[in-house]
Amino acid sequence: MEYNCGFTNENKWFRYRAAAIIVEDGYVLFAGNEKDDYYYSIGGAVHMGETAEDAVRREVFEETGIPYEVDHLAVIHENFFNENMGALKDMDCHEIAFYFVMKPRGTRELNSNSYTQGIRENMYWLPIAELDKYRAFPTFMKEFLQSEHTGVEHIVSDERV
Repeated sequence: MEYNCGFTNENKWFRYRAAAIIVEDGYVLFAGNEKDDYYYSIGGAVHMGETAEDAVRREVFEETGIPYEVDHLAVIHENFFNENMGALKDMDCHEIAFYFVMKPRGTRELNSNSYTQGIRENMYWLPIAELDKYRAFPTFMKEFLQSEHTGVEHIVSDERV
């Protein structure tokens, strides 16, 4: 049995997550499902004893059906948010995520058959130039993808209402 690095304590929820930034030809890959009204980055919880890099490769393969390779660690994201629906309804959420840029493959073809908590997940290639037209998380993605970077960036988001 794999154990996710995270815990819940009363109405507080914490997770250590590994996520992917997959860009092909001006589009970035996001996931979505029929229950939630937003898009979210590809990735998931790091398991106990697993490196973030191994976790992102595993999660990307689970979600896309493609064995993408890691290019480099790009962002450490501290994310604070409240959820108003689903499994995290009324929870005060705190997430630490390592975002890895994956090596492009030169195609947007995927072999996805992904489910999250029993709900079918779909993959969406969203145009980077129009990301602000979508309800997509993390919200830093458009600005990040449209500027140059060196090293690892530390980003803190506080979406709590």
